[in-house]
Amino acid sequence: MTATILDLHGISRSYSTRQGLFGTKVPVHAVEEVSLSLKEGQTLALVGESGSGKSTTGRIALGLERPNSGYVLFRGNELPPADTPAWRRMRTHMQMIYQDPLAALDRRLSILDQVREPLDIHDIGAASKRNNEALTMLDAVGLNASHASSLPYQLSGGQRQRAVLARALIMQPALLVCDEPVSALDVSIQAQVVNLLMDLQKDLRLTLLFISHDLKVVRQVSQHTAVMYLGRIVEYGETNLLLSSPTHPYTKALVSAVPVVGRRTRERIILKGEPPNPAARPTGCAFHPRCSIARPQCVSVSPTFSTLPDGRSVACHAVHTNPPTKKVGT
Repeated sequence: MTATILDLHGISRSYSTRQGLFGTKVPVHAVEEVSLSLKEGQTLALVGESGSGKSTTGRIALGLERPNSGYVLFRGNELPPADTPAWRRMRTHMQMIYQDPLAALDRRLSILDQVREPLDIHDIGAASKRNNEALTMLDAVGLNASHASSLPYQLSGGQRQRAVLARALIMQPALLVCDEPVSALDVSIQAQVVNLLMDLQKDLRLTLLFISHDLKVVRQVSQHTAVMYLGRIVEYGETNLLLSSPTHPYTKALVSAVPVVGRRTRERIILKGEPPNPAARPTGCAFHPRCSIARPQCVSVSPTFSTLPDGRSVACHAVHTNPPTKKVGT
């Protein structure tokens, strides 16, 4: 039986912002009561619009931010406070890849120095062998010795992301959080990096938390997907099932926006307005101001999760009373 590597238990994270003439402090709820589990060797995707709480959830999973409530378990152990020796030891098994590789790299250091740096910081292995280990990892991600001596600005976007990946993997982590890792790359390069990531996952038995808004990439890389809206998960299930037969009205709208090759027409679901201000979150179901099937109950009562016969979890009042029967193709 596959072991659980990461558990998020009811995590919530809020911030304070000042609004109005007198600068009154108002709470902004970035993540609310999120619970997820991730099995070793698998990929869980987090999807949703900008501001849905995906990246904050990823940072909490690594202990880079502390939740206001709830807790995170890594291999059954609660994450220790950040910047403690115990946290630093645990973090060697958990790494993150960011959206912008140029911002993630030090523009003054060579690629080789930056890939080797984690080994230096944690004093891992003999100092005389660290360069060779870094070169071996660069080779594993498709970069050679000439790239190793380059500065970040001398590489293409795809090469920089490969370098960031090499630096993350040099510590041989078990968990990799990928925050929009290919969204800043050209489409042709995206496919190369995604395929590389999948190959490395298989070879190194990596577990991935994959944050993305690109459902085509999500379908390719993940076994399970959680859909987030305004800090809450609204639907969770097996990726192919969720994207082929979306149930929550928000998931349906996301899926309807994905172009499909070979199909002339498909009904596009256009959501009303923009996502609400997190500092003025709607009452009840946060999605109700944009939902075409909202009912009075949605305005006042926050929906709980229902488990469908196919194993999916959906937080929607309409689904509670009208289970889905029609399959929506993608």
